[in-house]
Amino acid sequence: MSNDIRIKKGLDIKLVGEAEKTVEQAVISNYCTIRPEDFHGVIPKLVAKEGTTVKAGGVLFFDKSEEAIKFLSPVSGKIVEVVRGPKRRIDAIKIQADKAQAFEDFGVFNVDAAKPEAVKAHLLAAGCWPFVKQRPYDVIANPASSPKAIFISGYASAPLAADLDFTLKGKEAELQAAVSALGKLTEGKVHVSVGKNANSPLAGLNGITLHKVSGPHPSGNVGTLINKVDPVNKGEVVWTVNAQDLVIIGELLLTGKFNAERIVALVGSSVEKPRYFKTIAGSEIATLIYDKGVSKGGNDRIISGNVLTGKQIRPDGSLDFYSNVVSVIPEGDDYELFGWNKPVFNKVSTSRALTFSWLNPKKKYDLNTNTNGEHRAFVTTGTYEEVFPLDIFPMQILKACMYQDLDEMEALGMYEVAPEDFALTEFVCVSKQPHQKIIREGLDLMIKEIG
Repeated sequence: MSNDIRIKKGLDIKLVGEAEKTVEQAVISNYCTIRPEDFHGVIPKLVAKEGTTVKAGGVLFFDKSEEAIKFLSPVSGKIVEVVRGPKRRIDAIKIQADKAQAFEDFGVFNVDAAKPEAVKAHLLAAGCWPFVKQRPYDVIANPASSPKAIFISGYASAPLAADLDFTLKGKEAELQAAVSALGKLTEGKVHVSVGKNANSPLAGLNGITLHKVSGPHPSGNVGTLINKVDPVNKGEVVWTVNAQDLVIIGELLLTGKFNAERIVALVGSSVEKPRYFKTIAGSEIATLIYDKGVSKGGNDRIISGNVLTGKQIRPDGSLDFYSNVVSVIPEGDDYELFGWNKPVFNKVSTSRALTFSWLNPKKKYDLNTNTNGEHRAFVTTGTYEEVFPLDIFPMQILKACMYQDLDEMEALGMYEVAPEDFALTEFVCVSKQPHQKIIREGLDLMIKEIG
């Protein structure tokens, strides 16, 4: 039996370039790069020095403020470079991958017979703890805390997001092992959401509370699931895990290997043949996009993640640790003369003034990165509320973050939000305010002042 959640507020942004449901092996990357910036709030303490060799699953660094949280190498090979920034900050660790991969053996783990503390210790030692995040603050979970519930979204509603029903197919054993282990770490429930009409491998798992969600984006966000099922109040903690990361956790428990393989969707209007690829977290992005229908000379933006929340990367960059989508869309560096003063048929908008996307709701758009306007002071239009399904006042919480009123931030529900929950309000913002950046800075302030 499942619980239905229907979202009415939101916006589906239908874009050209959806991935065809075929999987290919990506070109094997010669180098793998792990960037500590992917793990927000972590201060890395290097373990593997430049010039040393590691196995896949070997420790690269740990969190200086929580030494039990370890970060592992996705590949075996030689560490050829430790890139440092200002004040000798570790910006990246670059590993030259071996042709034949060797894995650390963490041993097969019997989840059913294990006690909660043993499960937690195993996930920490085997480097799978970074996959577990917490709210409040949207950071890697504190192992010392006890969550009131765990939330997993198995439904991706973001523009051109990877189809989780497709990427998780055939991984039922790994998913069950991971969910069984996580279930031992909370006295509450493990809440899992799937699409209402989906055929998800997650739907048949034991030990979960299933929710079938429907409606426009952000119906697939884990923050929406939390808000509709069990909101986070002051003093409470919930944990979240990405659905594809469950496969890595489950494989570790069943085989003893840390296998950071991912099925990644290469999508976007600049991709000639969008489709899925098997690759490794941290692989060179060039092995995924070039010779796969993306022109090297094109004026495109490459995004690790979806177009609303992803991170721009250079053509010689690498896939970030958590992403299962690479989006490639045209760079919007052109200027449209009098673009504000004429009817618009080729852009998405929630307004019916001069824009006509509402006439054809099924149309797919070839959008670029142009913001179609400049940064200005907040304008009260009521537009945010139309696309924001959480029981929170979006304008008020954004302003509270900007003038750093901690009491007001608490009262407005800051404990349960993450930057991705404000991606749509940022998209429709006529003031072109960086909503996700504002929320992230507000959460960082709360960590610093409240802890």
